[in-house]
Amino acid sequence: MIELEVLPACQAYGLGVIPWSPLAGGLLGGVLEKIEKGRRASEDMQKRIEEKRPKLEQWEAFCRDLGEQPADVALAWLLHNPAVTAPIIGPRTLDQLTGSLRALEIKLDEAALKKLDEIFPGPGGPAPEAYAW
Repeated sequence: MIELEVLPACQAYGLGVIPWSPLAGGLLGGVLEKIEKGRRASEDMQKRIEEKRPKLEQWEAFCRDLGEQPADVALAWLLHNPAVTAPIIGPRTLDQLTGSLRALEIKLDEAALKKLDEIFPGPGGPAPEAYAW
């Protein structure tokens, strides 16, 4: 929920944000496709996947429609926020590192950003309005 107050405050005061775990522990990195290809996931990860499966299905379909890898789109989405200086990435392989660089080239237009807000609705607007009943 840092979108409500923290990100706007950082932007107002000229502070940069370096988000940790920008792929939500792997959920935004194409986890459904990877599982379909035979990769195993921990019991905890399986539970997280099942809880979020409808959103993950929409997310991965959105990325396929863009013709981009989910991890790259997730990083591009973060970099779209002017308060974000650089997300912390944790590549395990050279391919993951070079793939992450693709995020710098992905430009998300207004239609794409609107679709992302539909898949992952934010907190309901800026504070304090989002706190209103």
